[in-house]
Amino acid sequence: MTSALPSASRGYRSCQVPNSGRIVAIVDDDQAVGNAIEVLMRSIGLVAKAFSSGEEFLRSPELSRAGCLVVDFDMPRMSGLDLHSNLSRLGKEIPTVLITAYPSDDIRARALQAGVICYLPKPFDESELLNCIQAALDRAKGNTGAP
Repeated sequence: MTSALPSASRGYRSCQVPNSGRIVAIVDDDQAVGNAIEVLMRSIGLVAKAFSSGEEFLRSPELSRAGCLVVDFDMPRMSGLDLHSNLSRLGKEIPTVLITAYPSDDIRARALQAGVICYLPKPFDESELLNCIQAALDRAKGNTGAP
């Protein structure tokens, strides 16, 4: 497992979730970051929704539609890694991209061991994020048996 996809990050592949009803869920307590990622997802044709906390996401009806989760590590009350772990315990295996402004080898190792698809330190290149999201969506399709 790697922390980021190969450096084809200059030209990301087209992210698509055709007719799946799936969304890209973004959880970040920094509203500007969440909104920016949401706008980026929509600009390439993906359905996306930003949430300000793990608790808000867990209460949302959108939880069942999430095909990919982009989550900040450092948030009050519930970290992004805790959210990923809680979802796993609930039987909701949502492919996850963990982003953080405070990177560390320990957090990276814990994230990858927990099954996080990508670990991206902020600031990151948008094409790196898009490649990670594509990997997560590809994994989600594999989990649902989609072609």
